[in-house]
Amino acid sequence: MRDQFLSRLRERILVIDGATGTALQDRNLSSEDFGGEDLAGCNENLVLTRPEVIRSIHQSYLEVGSDCIETNTFGATELVLNEYELGPKAEEINFIASQLAREEADRFSSAEHPRWVLGSMGPTTKTLSVTGGITFDELRDHFRIQAHGLLRGGCDILLVETVQDT
Repeated sequence: MRDQFLSRLRERILVIDGATGTALQDRNLSSEDFGGEDLAGCNENLVLTRPEVIRSIHQSYLEVGSDCIETNTFGATELVLNEYELGPKAEEINFIASQLAREEADRFSSAEHPRWVLGSMGPTTKTLSVTGGITFDELRDHFRIQAHGLLRGGCDILLVETVQDT
């Protein structure tokens, strides 16, 4: 898959899907959709509570020709999910999110137009230099758990998004 991706990338620009968060806002989901009032706004939990919503977002981007779709895991490190008391489910959430995206990418793929899954890995709520309170090794371990779930679920590429430290 890696060679096929790189080969296609050498041939042309690949189109990645749009913003999952914005697509979710457009659906006017209730707190019940997220799993209750305490989980409202935790988009990542929707892979457990409303997987069909996430699946439909993937489908909508694939239908218009996206080459790559991102998993619904931008904030799915254990560290971020701990804010919703979902930290222990981090690997499961990443695994399921990756599986959902993989299933849709495979459904839309053809020999002429293969589709790829990008495992979205966004920033945490802590940085080494700005917020402190965390070590490099701890951050690495949080991202390792996330990456493991994404790769087990079938993503092709890990996409590190807006992660920074000063």
